[in-house]
Amino acid sequence: MKQKIYAVDFDGTLCKNAWPEIGKPKKHRIRWCIRKARKGHKLILWTCREGEMLELAVDWCREYGLYFHAHNDNLPEQNALYGNNSRKVGADKYIDDKSMKPLW
Repeated sequence: MKQKIYAVDFDGTLCKNAWPEIGKPKKHRIRWCIRKARKGHKLILWTCREGEMLELAVDWCREYGLYFHAHNDNLPEQNALYGNNSRKVGADKYIDDKSMKPLW
């Protein structure tokens, strides 16, 4: 199995959109992410939230057993591979509620 990197949006994707609050969880999507991580894939929380709002989202995800390898950033191994940290988060799949073709 080839390890993949999934960049996962937060508001509207892992929870119902209630910005600036955190909406109700979309548990089937959270479980999907957890299964991917258990299979050895890498997850990046890819959201417009930053600072305290980002920390609230990260803590919220942890309450559901969902942990990310990076938050709004590239994976350290990707930075080492390419010799820099691009502003663009690199991933094999981008998962967002605004996506044209959702993976769920």
